[in-house]
Amino acid sequence: MKSENKLIGTGLLTAITASLCCITPVLALIAGTSGIASTFSWIEPFRPYLIGLTILVLGFAWYQKLIPIAIGTRKDIDCECETDEKPKFIQSKTFLGVVTAFTIVMLAFPYYSGIFYSNTQKEIIVVDKLDIKTTEFKISGMTCASCEEHVNHEVNKLNGIVNSKASYENENAIIEFDRTKTNEIEIENAINSTGYNVTKQKPIN
Repeated sequence: MKSENKLIGTGLLTAITASLCCITPVLALIAGTSGIASTFSWIEPFRPYLIGLTILVLGFAWYQKLIPIAIGTRKDIDCECETDEKPKFIQSKTFLGVVTAFTIVMLAFPYYSGIFYSNTQKEIIVVDKLDIKTTEFKISGMTCASCEEHVNHEVNKLNGIVNSKASYENENAIIEFDRTKTNEIEIENAINSTGYNVTKQKPIN
């Protein structure tokens, strides 16, 4: 039973560790300290391995729980005193099911993290289309969809932002803004405040 509990504990730990890089931006938003958002971004390259380890560990825990012990291998095979004592909750299939469900929720976090970010997009009244400018900001440190949401959230707080589209895969953010109300410096400062860093700016139009 101890080995089974260790398996469950290991599965939980690896699942949480694998999701730290994506959970931290949301925790930073809630805490109001957006600069810590990129603290665990270094974990991202190891995320596939941690997810694989989590699946293996919990899979083996379920295997031990569901596959009955082979006849003839039980030490108590000759014991005539069978007990019907119910296992403790922490040793039950229900507990393992709860842990598995929690693990799935943690591993899937990047795909639904956007629900934690309030809608900061505002209705923009464009007086002159010539005032609208689009700039690409190359950004280092983003590792998942949660990072994208965090960058967009901070940028959209600025006045004059028409559209903000961050991409961790492309390592950039395409920002469309009214240059009479904001500028590249303010936008870069907003992005840098998240803990991710603007490495280059490139005007698109």
